Amino acid sequence: MTNFTNAKSPNINLIEEHYDIKNDIFVPIWHKALLTLEEAAKYSGIGINKLRDVSNEPGCEFVFFVGGKRLIKRKELDEYISKAHSI
Repeated sequence: MTNFTNAKSPNINLIEEHYDIKNDIFVPIWHKALLTLEEAAKYSGIGINKLRDVSNEPGCEFVFFVGGKRLIKRKELDEYISKAHSI
């Protein structure tokens, strides 16, 4: 019999990245309002560099800055993707 207790599931990295051990809080990426570039890339399948380029454009409606930190508004990114033909 195989012991699977130490085996990682393919999606465990997504879970670990969004689990706040210090505060014991888990927020699934699809429930977060704001995503980091890395999260937005995993969520959308669009590369980090392309997301950075598009979010640098004047009038980009899915970028949100907190100081110098660039975050992506998830719902607005979804809308942008649904309307876009290509990027």
